Order: sequence, then C-alpha cells, then structure tokens
Amino acid sequence: MQTLPHALYTPAQVRELDRRAIEHEGIPGRVLMARAGRSAWQALQQRWPQPGRLLVLCGGGNNGGDGYVIARRAAEAGWSVDLWALTDPSRLEGDARRAAEAALAILTPIDDPQQALAAADGVVDALLGTGLDRPVTGRLAALIDAVNAAECPVLSVDVPSGLHAASGRVLGTAVRAAVTATFIGLKQGLFTGDAADHVGEILFDDLGVPDAVHAGMTPAAWRLPAAALADALGRRPRTAHKGAFGHVRVLGGDHGMGGAVRMAGEAAARGGAGRVSVLTRSAHVGAVLAARPELMVAGMAAAGFAEAVIAESDTVALGPGLGQAEWGRCAFDRGMQHGGALVVDADALNLLAGQPRHRDDWILTPHPGEAARLLGIDIQAVLDDRWATADALVERYGGVVVLKGAGTLIADRHRRRVAGEGNPGMASGGMGDVLTGVIAGLRAQGWAPFEAACLGVQAHARAGDRAAGGGERGLLAGDVLAQLRGVINP
Repeated sequence: MQTLPHALYTPAQVRELDRRAIEHEGIPGRVLMARAGRSAWQALQQRWPQPGRLLVLCGGGNNGGDGYVIARRAAEAGWSVDLWALTDPSRLEGDARRAAEAALAILTPIDDPQQALAAADGVVDALLGTGLDRPVTGRLAALIDAVNAAECPVLSVDVPSGLHAASGRVLGTAVRAAVTATFIGLKQGLFTGDAADHVGEILFDDLGVPDAVHAGMTPAAWRLPAAALADALGRRPRTAHKGAFGHVRVLGGDHGMGGAVRMAGEAAARGGAGRVSVLTRSAHVGAVLAARPELMVAGMAAAGFAEAVIAESDTVALGPGLGQAEWGRCAFDRGMQHGGALVVDADALNLLAGQPRHRDDWILTPHPGEAARLLGIDIQAVLDDRWATADALVERYGGVVVLKGAGTLIADRHRRRVAGEGNPGMASGGMGDVLTGVIAGLRAQGWAPFEAACLGVQAHARAGDRAAGGGERGLLAGDVLAQLRGVINP
C-alpha cells in the first residue's frame, strides 16, 4: 500500500480511471482485479499475521471479484477460509467470473454466513462496491448488522458495504470496517459524514496504473495536507509590529452569551491577529476584560450599532452569541454593511437565512442545522449529501463555505477541501465560536478567504486533537483555546 494521495474523486470518476487504464493503457481488467486482490490480501496479512479462520463475503460485481481473489490467496497460504457468495457465481460475468472460478476450484461456498461469523477471526467485506445508490435492506442488511455485532475485525474492499462512496452517508446500514483498502483513486465519500464511523484505517494502492490515466481529469476535491499549517505559517519577521497583523472586530454576545464573544475574540488573538476588539452587551464588558484583558471591549446598545465605527480594513467576525432578538438583529445589520473581510457564524447565519444575500469575499461557517436553514431544506438532506450541500451554499450565498462536522468541508466556486483532523470530543458548546475567531484572525493577517478558512479549520481541529489527549468526553472549547498557540506556531 502507498501513502494516501490528496486528490479525491467521485465513484464515476474512478470508474472512468478504470476504463482509461484498460482501454487506453492496455492493462486488462483481470490484471487490475488480481492486483487489487493481492494488495488487499497483503494488507490482511500485515494486520492479522496469525493464520486463522477467515470469512470472505463476495458480492456480484468487480468488488466481489476482488473478494474471490483474496479468498483464493488466503486458502493457498494455508488459512481456513469460509467463502460466501451473495450472487450465484454462475451468474457472474467477465473478470469477476474468472476470479470466482479460480477461487471455487479450491473452495466450496458456505450456505450460512451468519453461522460462520461465530468462528471467524476476521472478515473480508467484498459485498457492495462503489455503485450502491439505494438503501440496503432484507437479508443483506441483517448480514451486515451481524458482521458489525461480531467481535472480529473487518477489511472492506474499496468501500464498506452500505456506505455511499460519493456522499459518505450510510444507506440503511453499513459495515464498520477496521481497514478499508481502496484502489486507483480515493473516493470522496470515504472522508466525510458517516464514513468516520465506518472506514477505519484507509489504505490505498494505485494498482500500478501510469500517471497518464489521471491526465486531464480534475479531482472532485482534495484532502487538506497535514503540512498545510507548517507550509503557510513561517516565522514572523523580527521587525514585526501589531499593526502588521490586522484588526479583528467580533460582534455578538447578547444577554447570557458573553462567553461566545470572549472565546471568539481570544481565538482571533491566538490565531495571530494584531488587535482584537469585541462589541457586545454592556453587561458583558467587565467579565470579558477580566477573563482576557488583551481584548478591547465595548458595550453596545441596539441603537449604538448604527453608529459603530468599523474600518473597511478590519476583519469582522459576526455571530458568536448574537441571538435573534432586536439587539442581535441590529448587530447583524451593522455587520452586513461592512465592506471588508467578514466571517459569519451562528445566529448571524440564521438571520442571513431570512435575509439572503450574496458576496464573493465572505466566509460562512454553518453546522448542518444552520446549513439546512440557509437552504430551506430538511437537516436530513444536508446529512445525506454534505458535498452537495456545500456546493449549494456557495451557489446561493457566494464566498467560502465551511460546512462543519465529521470531515469538515471547505468550498468555494472552484475548490473543495476536506479536513481529516478533529474528534468527537469537539461536539460541545463554544467550539464554533473558537473556529470563527481563529479563521477571522488568519483572515486579518492577509490570507485570502479560502486559504484562511482551510488554515483555520486545520488549526482548530489539530488543537482539538491535542486537547483530547486526556480523553474526548468532557472536552471544552476552552481546552481547545489553550492548545491553539502551539498549533499556530508549527
């Protein structure tokens, strides 16, 4: 297996890459299948080196063909192999049929895979490939549920069965793999949404296809490289001064939500902004200053926002703790008048949903619920296809969209990125305020909207991973704040 590439493709694109390899480069399909099966078998040997009883579940397409190759190799190596066929092997065609015939020459298929699960030391899931487009039901769903309930590791071939390879959502039910071995091109659905709970460790093999196969094909998306922060955030010049690193103004913090603006303001400062001002309810001024005296804090009545002085050179972070009452609406209206850099989050997004507008230079950071309101759709539609949701938000509102969640997506009209860092402990109050602040801090220092969003997402997620070193449950936004300085200075 090889180092994971950064380029991601849709399943349709990967099928096109397969076709090019076969038709343009003259690599027979049976050779690609043999290489895929061998690669997965080698991964199996490395992770579970002690020979045991292996249950191989084979579907009816090329994914099943890969499974037959694995089953044959395991049997030839002396492993005890139970082979189950979802589709009658006599009904298979082409390369999959040839692979099945080679395996069945030395193996007899079993009738009851669930009974075999009790004795299995490992399972190979080669049931459903990347073409799945409807929910898994009936006996196949029952089998997948039984595999998940069994206490043995699973290697999935190409994509865990039941997981949509394009969107990353579970279609009814899906295998929870310990390892997913995937080939030719990384599928975008393996890196966001439900995939986080199903793919396990992702292994990749390009099967030796030449670079020409990928020529002229633009990837659907890219993974954020782990070195993005280190590459972008070099040492500051020794002559640096605070005026060189921008001014962030955070607008928000209605009654009872002063903590949101305090965390966003500190995150902007920890992200490297030269100066940070907070415009909030007067009742919060003392508490914010006491907690973080480096911030400049002003109390604002609703009417005061109309007169608030915000320079066009400032970066405005609008939304943390804003609320949707009169005070929040006045702050929202003032923030929307700002012609400079703008990061919009939380209740500012909810207010924006009721007053849609389009800008090319702002950054919107919705979670799925906010995304649903912005698009006027059900939240389940967002969860069903996060990629399509991010694209729709960009189309309607413009700028850069950061769709938060497992496998956070960053998108504009021309680019899509997915973040691979972060953890479930970050599902707690205030995390979005910290993200808004760190993105605003980077934007204030001169990074373009897309770059600021990507770097901010990575810094936030990496700080969260460091903070979760003592355990994910109970992780607080303040714990992430405490780690930001370390990750922003790679």
